[in-house]
Amino acid sequence: MSQFPHGISLASVYQARRRIGGQAVRTPLIRSHALSQRFDAEILLKLETQQPTGAFKLRGAANMIAALIEHHGRDILAAGVVTASTGNHGRAVAYAAARLGVPATICLSRLVPANKAAAIEALGAEVRRVGESQDEAFGEVERLVRERGMTLIPPFDDPLIAAGQGTIGLELMEDAPDLDRVIVGLSGGGLLGGIGAAVKAIRPETRVTGVSLARGAAMWESLRAGRPVQVEEVESLADSLGGGIGLDNRCTFALVREVMDDHFQVSEKAIAHAMIDILESEKLLVEGAAAVGLAALAEHGIDVSGQRVALILSGNGVALETLDRARQLAGR
Repeated sequence: MSQFPHGISLASVYQARRRIGGQAVRTPLIRSHALSQRFDAEILLKLETQQPTGAFKLRGAANMIAALIEHHGRDILAAGVVTASTGNHGRAVAYAAARLGVPATICLSRLVPANKAAAIEALGAEVRRVGESQDEAFGEVERLVRERGMTLIPPFDDPLIAAGQGTIGLELMEDAPDLDRVIVGLSGGGLLGGIGAAVKAIRPETRVTGVSLARGAAMWESLRAGRPVQVEEVESLADSLGGGIGLDNRCTFALVREVMDDHFQVSEKAIAHAMIDILESEKLLVEGAAAVGLAALAEHGIDVSGQRVALILSGNGVALETLDRARQLAGR
C-alpha cells in the first residue's frame, strides 16, 4: 500500500525528508534495557525529544513551509505565517519562520502551559492567547488569514504536515526493518497518520497502535462516530494531545482510519506513572504526550512478549510544575 487518502504517499514522505534536511534532525532509536526486561520484549524509544525545538512537530512545519516556497516562491510568506497550537507546533512554526526571517503569529488557548508560550516567544514569534480551546484559537487564525493575508501552517490536517511527520516512519523502518509494532500518541492525527503511512507502505504487517487521553479524545470519538465531532477540551498532563480535529477535517481523519490497527485510551494516573518511569529508568525528561505509549502498555497489559516495539517519545516540553503534579499523582 503506497497511496493513502488525500495525496499521502511514500513518495511524498521521501520528498519531505529532502526538504527538511538542515532543519529537523534524524533522531536516535535506542533500546531500553529496563523496559525490555519489564515487558519481555525489545522496547525501542524514538527520541524526538532531540529535535532543535524539543518535539517532532518541526518535521511537518519545516516541510510545509519549504514546499510553499518551492512551489510558489518566497513572496507567498510576505505577510507572515500563522497557526493555532497546543504548544509544540507553534514552537516549530516559530523556529522555521525565524530561520527564514518571516514574521510568525501563534494563537494559543488558555490551556497551553506558560512554558510552551514562553518558548515560542523566545523565538521571536507573536503569541496570542485566545479562548479555552484550540478550536477557539483557530477563530483568530482564520481572521488573520482573511484580514492580513497571512499564510496558515496547520498543526496537523494537511498532507504536507503529515508527510513531514511521516519521515519518522522512514527512520523507524531503516533502523528497525523488522519492527512488529509502533505505538504513537493520537490527537489531530498528523503524527500517527504520517508514521502509519510510511510504515504501512514499507512493511504492512507492522501494527500501528494509537493512544489517546481518557477524556477529550477528539480523533477517537470522531472515528467511533464515523465523522469528525467536537469534544470538550480538558486539562491534562498530556496537554499536547488536546484539541479538536476540525469538523471540516479533510486529511487526517481518513488517514488515521486507514492506517491505525488498534487504539487505547489512558488515564491521567497512567500517564503520570509513565512520565516518572521514563525519567527514572532512561534519565529522559518527557512531556505527558511522549509517555502515553508506555502508559498504554502498562495500563492495558498489551501483550508484546517477544516483539520489537517502538515508542515515540514525541517531545520534552514539560514544565517543572507539571512534572511535580505527575510525581504527586503517581505517588512518587
